[in-house]
Amino acid sequence: MKKEIDARGLACPKPVILTKKELDVIQEGIITTIVDNEVAKENVSKLADSMGCKFQINQSKDKEYYIHIFKGETNIDEKVSKKSDLKDMTIGISSDTMGSGNDELGKILMKSFIFTVSETTPYPSTIVFYNGGVRLTCEDSPVLDDLKKLEDEGVELISCGTCLDYLNLKEKMKVGSISNMYTIYEKLRDPVNNMIIG
Repeated sequence: MKKEIDARGLACPKPVILTKKELDVIQEGIITTIVDNEVAKENVSKLADSMGCKFQINQSKDKEYYIHIFKGETNIDEKVSKKSDLKDMTIGISSDTMGSGNDELGKILMKSFIFTVSETTPYPSTIVFYNGGVRLTCEDSPVLDDLKKLEDEGVELISCGTCLDYLNLKEKMKVGSISNMYTIYEKLRDPVNNMIIG
């Protein structure tokens, strides 16, 4: 089966949602999603990868991206990560401080918390940064080294693209990847295995 999704001009997370809906209804086949910006290309590619699908990206002269996703052909074996050291848990971080009452103390607590996570196994599978939490993934963050260590160990670090744009920090991000609200929702919707810090 072949299906084409024209997601040009659509803001994220719409291209991701449209693509996922089509991938969910087929057992095997090729879904081609057409997008016209880098963020949508990255987010649709991450969706394909998270679903264990191989994908190929072709760029046209008009700076449009054709993302061909092959369902039924997995690339799970090609992804080498320390799954035994990861726990199926997502930590959501909404601020660069921990708790409220005193921001200086909150920054000390957050630094200590991230260090503790980096030194304790099993690691969480994902850490999501949104609102002021995205500052922790940017230059001058006091926890960059700890976050880079976690990323090297296979922990997925994702920052909200809308938050980075709003705070004018997108160019300053130094670790992890940029994502969208659909992915953040997917990662955080299990209240049993997830933890919100901020």
